[in-house]
Amino acid sequence: MENDDTLRQVLEKIEYHKYTAIPMLNKNGKYVGTVTEGDLLRYIKEKWFLNIREAEDCSISRVPLRWKYQTVDINCNMEDLVDTAMKQNFVPVLDDADNFIGIVRRSDILKYCYKQSKAGRQKQEEA
Repeated sequence: MENDDTLRQVLEKIEYHKYTAIPMLNKNGKYVGTVTEGDLLRYIKEKWFLNIREAEDCSISRVPLRWKYQTVDINCNMEDLVDTAMKQNFVPVLDDADNFIGIVRRSDILKYCYKQSKAGRQKQEEA
């Protein structure tokens, strides 16, 4: 996406490709930033003066969800957690009664794996 594309072009591209963020390039192909869905929503709210009072009458359950996030059970193994996180930015975690108890972010999993790998390398060097 070029940084002089229209808002409509960006919205259509994000919707068609199911992106949550898209890099912006200038005419010379240089990276100038990344625009996210949140950036677009905040801009639209401010630019076109979304009436927050009118939004009080709309239940969030009426909003169509574009993505169904896969969940994991609290007792899942690390392989299942990593496999799920490879497909989404975070993984909702449920207890044995299917109650939501939290999320695990992909970045947390990467950090854990990095620390494990680093610790394994240090053990090998010491041996």
